Formats: sequence, structure tokens, C-alpha cells
Amino acid sequence: MRQRLLWIPVAVLMAASSAWAKGDGYLSLGIGFDRSSGKYGGTSTIESTSVPVTLRYARDDWSLKLTVPYLSVTGDGSVIINGIRGSVGYMGGGMRMGIGMGGGGGGGTSTSTTSGRVTNSGLGDVSLFASYALWQNEEGDAGLDSGARVKFGTASTTLGSGENDYAVQASTYAAFGDFIPSLMLGYEKLGSTATVPLDNAAYGSAGLDYLLGDASNMGVEYRYAQQASATGYAQKELSLYAATRIGEDTSLRAYVMKGLSDGSPDTGYGVSLSSGF
Repeated sequence: MRQRLLWIPVAVLMAASSAWAKGDGYLSLGIGFDRSSGKYGGTSTIESTSVPVTLRYARDDWSLKLTVPYLSVTGDGSVIINGIRGSVGYMGGGMRMGIGMGGGGGGGTSTSTTSGRVTNSGLGDVSLFASYALWQNEEGDAGLDSGARVKFGTASTTLGSGENDYAVQASTYAAFGDFIPSLMLGYEKLGSTATVPLDNAAYGSAGLDYLLGDASNMGVEYRYAQQASATGYAQKELSLYAATRIGEDTSLRAYVMKGLSDGSPDTGYGVSLSSGF
């Protein structure tokens, strides 16, 4: 079932790329590495590693992005990965998966580490994100975007809820010299089961980007998401990031993150590389 689900977003992106092939489109491939650690309101530290591979196609005011992550989570076995909270920045945003309390069994790879600790690893939930530029000024330094995302339940139940999640969001940005504030608001319908009961949740982010030059930028971003279960916590995170272009079509981005609530990791960091072709 999960293998069949994996082909759905891939087929959608391939069909869209083929339909737009005759136009002036832009296709890029990226890979990232994200690492986080936290107790999430418990007594045991949970360590999470994600290696997402992304394929993005953009044409005119439309953009499609497919994300396929490999996950490895080490903890006491009481956590799952659930939901995807979007973020926006003038030079390109990212996304983070939330970690929620819950159980699960079956699928994936599970290995014991120290006493009472288990490492689960394997394919994470594949997501497909579509965005549309509703408005942009002539200079291109202010705009309003809308977006929708489907997170397919392709991960094993040791790494996800096993259900699809759906989200819609809107974002805006405007430049004031070299400073570019941005704001994003969204709402997510989380797949819920009897064993992993989840609630729908609103989420959002506010950021301030600073242009270091034509090819580089840095900034700060605050993210918030409502708690997604009766035993869960709201997510609150503060991130610092920097990005630069390497050559004409290759970009490098890195960030460090500090969690401000029990629903978020205590600390995290990551780096990603993308290139157009």
C-alpha cells in the first residue's frame, strides 16, 4: 500500500512537468541533511536525522515540489513523525516535520541501541507542495503567494501516523531596502487513527531576511504550530539561516535552530544543496 502511495506524487509531478515542457520552466534537484535532538516533554532524549531529496519544477506563477525523506529516529519508541509545517522566506523557505508522542509498530528498520532505546529508520512520508503567486509588484520584491500540500502516509508506523495529511497556507513578503520581512499562515488537517489520535492544527511563521548581496542572504525566522494531540505540545522554534549561490544554478543553505517549547527539539541544524538543470 505504501509503495503504491509513493507513486502518486511522483506521477503528479512527472505529468505536470511533461505538460509544461514546451514552456519556459525551471527544474531543480536538491538534497539536505537535518539533525535535531530534544526531550519533547519527556525524560528521554530523542535524536532525529532526516535526509530529504527534493525535486522542484517552476513555470510562470506556479511551482511544484516533491520531497522524499529518509529518516532515522533514536529514542524510547514513544514518538512518531507527524505533519509538515511550512515556512516561507524571500529567498526560499523550507519545511520541518513535527515529532509527536505516540506508538507504532511494523515496517521500517528497527535496531536496539542502549537499554530502552530503539533506532527506527527508513523512508519517511513523501510530500507534494504546490504554490501559486497571487500577486507580485513590478520590481519583484513584494508579493502574495498561496499554497497547498499533501503529505502521503508512505512511512512505516514507527516513523509516521500511516495517514495522509493535507495543508493550505498563504504567505506574503515585502522589501524595505535590504531587509525583507515575511509572514506565513496555514492550516493542516492531520490524518488521525484510533491508535494515534491527532487534531487539526494552525501553524505559521514570521521571518526577517537580509540581503548580503546579489547572491547571498541571511535571516531569522520564528515558527509556531498548535498542539496536534491531547497529550502533545505546541511547537515554537527560532531559526537563524544563511544561503548563497554557488555558480549560476546551484544554491547552498544552512541553518541552526533553538526550540522554545516541549513540542519542538531542544536544538537542531541542517544544510541543503540544490541545483537547476
